[in-house]
Amino acid sequence: MITVQSLSPKEIVSELDKYIVGQADAKRSVAIALRNRWRRQQVPSPLREEIAPKNIIMIGPTGVGKTEIARRLATLAQSPFFKVEASKFTEVGYVGRDVESMIRDLIEIAITMVKKEEEERLEGVAAANAEERILDVLLPPVSDPIEQAKKYEPHSGSAEIIYLSADQEKKEDSTREKFREMLRNGKLDEREIELDLTESQSMPMVEIMTTSGMEDMQSNLQDAFSKIFPKKKKKRKIKIPEALSGLTREEMERLIDIDKVTKEALKRTEESGIIFLDEIDKVATQRSGGQGPEVSREGVQRDLLPIVEGSTVTTKYGMVKTDHILFIASGAFHMSKPSDLIPELQGRFPIRVELHSLGKEEFVRILTEPESALVKQYVAMMETEGIELVFETDGIEELAAIAVEVNEKTEEIGARRLHTVMERVLDELSFTADDREDKRFVITADYVKEQLRDVVEDRDLSRFIL
Repeated sequence: MITVQSLSPKEIVSELDKYIVGQADAKRSVAIALRNRWRRQQVPSPLREEIAPKNIIMIGPTGVGKTEIARRLATLAQSPFFKVEASKFTEVGYVGRDVESMIRDLIEIAITMVKKEEEERLEGVAAANAEERILDVLLPPVSDPIEQAKKYEPHSGSAEIIYLSADQEKKEDSTREKFREMLRNGKLDEREIELDLTESQSMPMVEIMTTSGMEDMQSNLQDAFSKIFPKKKKKRKIKIPEALSGLTREEMERLIDIDKVTKEALKRTEESGIIFLDEIDKVATQRSGGQGPEVSREGVQRDLLPIVEGSTVTTKYGMVKTDHILFIASGAFHMSKPSDLIPELQGRFPIRVELHSLGKEEFVRILTEPESALVKQYVAMMETEGIELVFETDGIEELAAIAVEVNEKTEEIGARRLHTVMERVLDELSFTADDREDKRFVITADYVKEQLRDVVEDRDLSRFIL
């Protein structure tokens, strides 16, 4: 099912290092958690069912890589991954999202993931079938040999009829292959044909206004209506490339076994699903008497408890057991601490790891090292305008130093500050890139200082601009 989990923890950390700078402790924790899933798969039953995932709480300020670590881990493991803010949930009876909805969202993601894999597997077959249907329209098949015999019987003997039919069949095959070659080479792209294509029907809009726990009723009703009102076919006259695309989609829908997809998605959700609970600190209570929103926050924790602990959630695809879903929670915990969570929930997150604030050295590495580094992104974007954008080493260091300085003077938003600073520095170039005569642009430390001097020196202005 998931072959990537055979990676060792060191190899997992090495893969995460390609995208995330620093935070070795957090990477180590999630690498062990992922490897433990593979280890559990090797343990024979019934002991395998008793091994529960060791859920993780990541503690650290915003912009230090908490979400990115979880997201890259899920991509690496080819696991269904869903990120949700804990603050979106409310206690049952209040208006807001029901905690079980995150399991329903996770199974939807798993269905999409498995369906995409099936589409990639069947892509060649669907395309070949669509091609045959196009050729059938361009070259309608000849009459059946028996019908031919009936047609020509009064005029000639049966031996002659069979000879003509075989000759005609060879001729038809030769013509069909010539048309196939022309179709593949794009020589028929401007030709229009008439086809019966499935028309996408708009279902009646049903809106449910009710309390939490019922928000998925709308999608269930939409599914019911789609079965009541079957899809209609509409005769259309379109060009061959569009016809080929439409027929390929139809063939793909016909070839995919939705029951098989659903079964695999349910299995993958239960065995390898990952849910990232962001802002878990926002539902922590500070033991101040339980007034106002504190009541609802503690209620959310109590609703989360059975899901994290292991329960069965009803979805439109079937029952989903949450016993082996990995939960990774994160929060800054500025106003509260992990011990403010109810004891039962604390017990379900045995691994706690602290992520540290990022300094100048980490910012320089973030700007240059990862495969999707900011510097590489801006260089690639300017290339589309024919501009050679060059970042000098001192320019990158100055960008990092200013980002750290602004973080210290204002709010600590971690690496996200680099996006703001970089956009401000390249504002002039981005605006004039299309009509610049000089096609080489160098970012030096002096240029960075010149662009940001006024903003950095004026603390009040920097709060608004950076």
